[in-house]
Amino acid sequence: MSQRLNAYAQSPELFKKFVEFGMLLKSGSIEQSILSLIEIRASQINGCGFCLDMHVKEAKIRGERELRLHHVAIWRESTEFSPRERACLAWTEALTTLGAHGVPDDVYERVRTQLSEKEISDLSFAVMAINGWNRLNVGFRTVPGSADKAYGLDKAKFN
Repeated sequence: MSQRLNAYAQSPELFKKFVEFGMLLKSGSIEQSILSLIEIRASQINGCGFCLDMHVKEAKIRGERELRLHHVAIWRESTEFSPRERACLAWTEALTTLGAHGVPDDVYERVRTQLSEKEISDLSFAVMAINGWNRLNVGFRTVPGSADKAYGLDKAKFN
């Protein structure tokens, strides 16, 4: 697989603004460990190899346990996730795979029992951001691992 084009090179100002948006999310009300989980899950759903590779490596560098990283795809069956994390993963899936009838009430009620309104809003913006990055990188076939050195992801020590 080869990359179709480099979005940063073609649209540097838009790229920079989208990065800034992502940086704002990191200072929001949702803890980084959950942001990592939702980035991984949305990237799995969207088939974004570049983002999945990047966010798994980032999570490992931040100290996330490998078993939890392997279990993100099976979070419903896994005992590795808290009720708060499960609610965030359910919300991520619902927003990422919007159906004809929108987000089911039971998913909203689930997230509402675990997060404040501010947290739900911040989480929704985070899901929106990762879905945007996924679409950009899937569309342009960004090669997984191609930015490891630039982003310091070579420190993840995956073999």
